[in-house]
Amino acid sequence: MPFFQVMGLHARYGAALDNDRLEDWPRFFTDNATYRITSKADVAENLPLGIIYCNSKKMMVDRITSTREANIYEDQGYRHIISAPLIVTASETKIVAETGFCVIRIMHTGDSILFASGVYWDNIILSEGDPKFTAKTVILDSHKIDTLLAIPL
Repeated sequence: MPFFQVMGLHARYGAALDNDRLEDWPRFFTDNATYRITSKADVAENLPLGIIYCNSKKMMVDRITSTREANIYEDQGYRHIISAPLIVTASETKIVAETGFCVIRIMHTGDSILFASGVYWDNIILSEGDPKFTAKTVILDSHKIDTLLAIPL
């Protein structure tokens, strides 16, 4: 069962971001969850900070509010392609999983490019109804991002 719970959580997560329902993004996390985007190279060197770091759902809400109201960036959308998860550990209340992903960025011109690829390292809690992330680390295969990272991955 943990496999399907993680698959469903990722499917809903990707669909919210891909369909510009950014306000739904924080709802996939517990109140004190962490969200970090970093690179494979920084993880290898055990560097704790990242490109984006939020240590609560409130910070995630602030990020979306600023994306919608303050940040200026070229109109774009995402399409997530998310692999089947590897369940690292699972209990009745918690899951640790690793899941590969690719994000294609679709520009307002219609051009599509591979924007990011990597792996999600997720800690998921099951005891609060729907599964939720207590920690999500997005580890990019490359440290290079060619433009503003406006939308969460």
